Amino acid sequence: MQFIKPGTKIDFIGKRYIAFSLSGLMILISIISLIFHGGLNYGIDFLGGSVIQLKFDSSVEIAKIKSGLESVDIRKATVQTFGEDKNNEYLVRTDTPVTADKEFTDKLEQALKSVTGQNAEIRRVEIVGPKVGKDLQEKALLAIFYSLLFLAIYISGRFEFKWLSSAILAVVLMGVVYFCSVFKINMALLIAFALFITFVFFWFLDLKYAMAAIVALVHDVIITVGMFSILGKEFNLPIVAAVLAIIGYSLNDTIIIFDRIRENLPKHRKISLAAVINKSVNETLSRTILTSGLTLLVVIALFILGGGIIHDFTFALIVGIIVGTYSSIYVASPILIAWQGKTKKK
Repeated sequence: MQFIKPGTKIDFIGKRYIAFSLSGLMILISIISLIFHGGLNYGIDFLGGSVIQLKFDSSVEIAKIKSGLESVDIRKATVQTFGEDKNNEYLVRTDTPVTADKEFTDKLEQALKSVTGQNAEIRRVEIVGPKVGKDLQEKALLAIFYSLLFLAIYISGRFEFKWLSSAILAVVLMGVVYFCSVFKINMALLIAFALFITFVFFWFLDLKYAMAAIVALVHDVIITVGMFSILGKEFNLPIVAAVLAIIGYSLNDTIIIFDRIRENLPKHRKISLAAVINKSVNETLSRTILTSGLTLLVVIALFILGGGIIHDFTFALIVGIIVGTYSSIYVASPILIAWQGKTKKK
């Protein structure tokens, strides 16, 4: 099935400098937002604490809910509405560790009923210790870094047949990151430095396809995470799962285009690399629109109808699908042109 007529000649590469400027601006805004907000708004998965989801028969004043919580020694809690207003559900977050046994839930329900005059249903209680939260935070960063590294090995082997050099590089970087993590070095800074070193080695080892793909994936991750920082949304383990899904989805798009570029290069030796890339992107455009469009429709349906529990998860997927499709066309492919200039200099 083709939405784009054969022979279409949209000049994607000609707009690459505009695209690079737009990408740079989005990344800059994301980084400024992270600095301004002092990092992400981590959920209890990463910070530790307790989350309690409450449901009432009708709307209740948040001040009364806080009063009821204080009567059972839950202080400094934040309370906010959850889901649609008509559901009359509230989410309570607190640093105070609680127990999820029946004695506690009965006591809390009675305390809330006495101050609100309504029956309170405790729908869920989640508890994470602060040490566990910190460990999960570090493991989430490592999961994203290792996924990028393993994908780099795959790209290098598939497109440039450099399995050994890329595998050795990956093992060395993984060893250095693990060794440094033992000495409690800040994990975020460590991962950022490791990625920088990765890009430097890619450049000197001439791993152009791996470099282009990983730059595009880092671009997607930063912008998706930046959107959560800008909007003040909670960042938790399900969002990490969404980010990993985005990495896989975006890479799949990129590989389709790279495959077509590799096929077209021997066929069209008399035209420029930019023209070959343009031709390849145009030839895969129908597939990109069909795959991304249908996936996006499903995720939007889940975002609207799926309820508050998966709201942020589906939001991350929506941002990731849009940015990932954009980066496959306007970020990953044009980076290959940088190697043309490098080869000429050699």
